[in-house]
Amino acid sequence: MTTVSFKPKLFSTLRHYDRQQFMTDLLAGIIVGIVALPLAIAFGIASGVTPEKGIITAIVAGLIVSVFGGSKVQIGGPTGAFIIIIYGIIQQYGFEGLTIATLMAGVFLIMFGILHLGTIIKYIPYPIVVGFTSGIALTIFTTQIKDLFGLTMASVPSDFIEKWIAYFSAFPTIDVWSAGVGVLSVAVIALWPRLTRHVAVGKLPGSLIAIIVMTLAVLLLKHQWGITSVETIGDRFAISNQLPGAEVPVLTWDIIKGLVSPAITIAILGAIESLLSATVADGVIGDRHDSNTELIAQGMANLASPLFGGIPATGAIARTMTNINNGGRTPVAGIIHAAVLLLIFLFLMPLAQYIPMACLAGVLVIVSYNMSGWRSFLSIMKNPKSDVIVLWVTFLLTVIFDLTIAIEVGLICACLLFMRRMAETTDVRVISDEINPDEEESDFLMGNLEHLTIPEGVEVYEINGPYFFGAGNKFEEIMGALGHQRPKVRIIRMRKVPFVDSTGIHNLTNLCLMSQGEGIQVVLSGVNPRVQQVLHKARFDTLLGEKNICSHITLALERAKELL
Repeated sequence: MTTVSFKPKLFSTLRHYDRQQFMTDLLAGIIVGIVALPLAIAFGIASGVTPEKGIITAIVAGLIVSVFGGSKVQIGGPTGAFIIIIYGIIQQYGFEGLTIATLMAGVFLIMFGILHLGTIIKYIPYPIVVGFTSGIALTIFTTQIKDLFGLTMASVPSDFIEKWIAYFSAFPTIDVWSAGVGVLSVAVIALWPRLTRHVAVGKLPGSLIAIIVMTLAVLLLKHQWGITSVETIGDRFAISNQLPGAEVPVLTWDIIKGLVSPAITIAILGAIESLLSATVADGVIGDRHDSNTELIAQGMANLASPLFGGIPATGAIARTMTNINNGGRTPVAGIIHAAVLLLIFLFLMPLAQYIPMACLAGVLVIVSYNMSGWRSFLSIMKNPKSDVIVLWVTFLLTVIFDLTIAIEVGLICACLLFMRRMAETTDVRVISDEINPDEEESDFLMGNLEHLTIPEGVEVYEINGPYFFGAGNKFEEIMGALGHQRPKVRIIRMRKVPFVDSTGIHNLTNLCLMSQGEGIQVVLSGVNPRVQQVLHKARFDTLLGEKNICSHITLALERAKELL
């Protein structure tokens, strides 16, 4: 019976909480809240929803992840990784479809945690993670070109290649003032940490500074010089600071079936990103997160967020690191970050209408660059060809098609290549004359250091490696290659077989039945307890007889002599 592992870090950290830690958490929470503000707005708009929905997500999800999460310092909220998924779901199913998909993803995440899949998810191949992360980064960058340069376009194609063709066609319509705002925003965000490295104000995020400066500049251009070509958030959206009430969408079986695939994509991506963020944080603060508790908390966050009009959320690496770097060491900092965002939402949200769209595009350009992981991409290019193939397949599918297909095909490719590698590590060899004790291990009788001669009429096969479906046909291959006179006894040495699966058992059973049909007795040697247990369940003791399953080669050879 599976025991649910749910141990939120908040409750254990509060046992030894003091005023000094609260003050550091307070400062960290305020700074993280300020950092999260422009990102939440930008992610909301880029995802195809209103700015306030991005902030609501950061408030609701951030609070739940901090209260119930399995990491002391994890900051939850909307992230760039979800932008493309969310936008695609909204285009196909509408916002209500997104709400339902997010709720389903929340259920999947909770199930992942209950079933103790937190550790398994961490083993998703690194090339897949880098491939779709880099693909998402390039896609995000591509979606921001129109706003970054103020291009005049009736509509922007959804296809990646068509989108760039449309951009080049519309490039003569570039708005110089919008382009200036966008490029200067990128420069401010990129250079701000270097310029203020030793100044207290340097703790403020470059994105916030860029938004404040560019908003004031655009207001000045508009009111003093009459330049109105720079589009702002208020030109595109109606801004509201009203807290939404909880609404449960109408669920039908047909809608649920249609949204299973995007919901699983949201859940898997959310699980990967949150656990990756928590793992990175562990390395910095010297702690160890509870992955299953973290997944349950992420699931709860994605159940709550859409009910209040929010979008999918996960652990945010950049905000989590900001929290750590500013002294945050308990979930209290994450709770304060959510409270800060709530206050900003209630009292300052109307001011967001003056923020230039080109400036937000600049923020997302920097986000896409930081997300791209181009150094990791290049390093994987030096790895084995199988890793490179998985990397490029995942990357190209993410860019050209969508993340759902990329994850599915990437995982299939990784599994197939892994099975191929495993199959290559397993080999079957024939020992024809004698067995050298210098090469033997645990299944050789202690004290007997003489060469073991294989009697005439006995064949000894040795399996090296796991005997699973990928290596199941190797016996047939090697026996077909031999083509000599049939023996009376076949000894199959399994001392180096760590496990056997159902296909391996099936093939081994067929080998035994085929051998018995030819009047050849099969004897197993060196079977470890784990494999022996599996064989026992498969009734191999009945098929071969207990005496023909031996613990080591010496007994197997003695048994073979009895059978000759």
